[in-house]
Amino acid sequence: MRSEVAAPVQKSRARSAMPTIRQVPAVSRAIAILRLLGNGEGAAGVKAIAQTLGLVPSTCLHILRVLVKEGLVEVDPVTKRYSLGVGMLPLARDVIRNRGFQSAVQPVLDGLSQRYGVVSVGVEVSGLDHMIVVAISKAQLPLRLHVDIGSRFPALISATGRCVAAYTDQPPKEIERRFRELRWHRTPNFSTWLKEVAAVRRKGYSVDRGNYIPGVTVVAVPVLDASMHMTRSIVSIGLSQQIDSATMAELGEGMRRGAQSAATNMGFSTHGS
Repeated sequence: MRSEVAAPVQKSRARSAMPTIRQVPAVSRAIAILRLLGNGEGAAGVKAIAQTLGLVPSTCLHILRVLVKEGLVEVDPVTKRYSLGVGMLPLARDVIRNRGFQSAVQPVLDGLSQRYGVVSVGVEVSGLDHMIVVAISKAQLPLRLHVDIGSRFPALISATGRCVAAYTDQPPKEIERRFRELRWHRTPNFSTWLKEVAAVRRKGYSVDRGNYIPGVTVVAVPVLDASMHMTRSIVSIGLSQQIDSATMAELGEGMRRGAQSAATNMGFSTHGS
């Protein structure tokens, strides 16, 4: 009898120990507007923003005016369309700088770029939603890659996505659902993709050869924390004709060692092989 009563009491105490989070509607709405402008297809008017977020247009307008005053949002005086403002940049730079990954990974990226003639980037991963470029080292390639600090991509796309899928604890159905929504140049067969995902833990890196970008090979390695969770990645991008099998294996191994070095510099005591 005693043990049956104790469990509910312990659960009740645990619940009461949790902090109460009070909703602040104005803050939630402002954040929703910033996210919408960041994820959308460019500038948008008050009516479109309000409809998308289910806000009263007048409320939406008041919030936008405050965001404009703070420099986080800009408004075109002619079209009355809103977009993210340059005031977001210092905030983003501070976040990147203070997290430590950028300084830990930059020497690795520079070394890879110089040795193999590839564009190397460091990305931070946010679950299955997206990954954000936080560091970059560019080589001179005869093509233009639309990637820079702050660039955001779907978390499961290309070689990095295979790494994300290999280390996520999300259910298989959710992974497949997200996979079906991705846009590729040449979409890989899902069964084949799953085999490539499974190989990541064995090889320590993943390869996308022309699936995402035609004629381009992307190699990615996971950067794991002490709990073996993937929160970051090192990615190298080069022309497929310049990266043969031997070079790819050498590059992948070099990136794996670089990821381990970056993890160690950030204070992570464990790294996947």
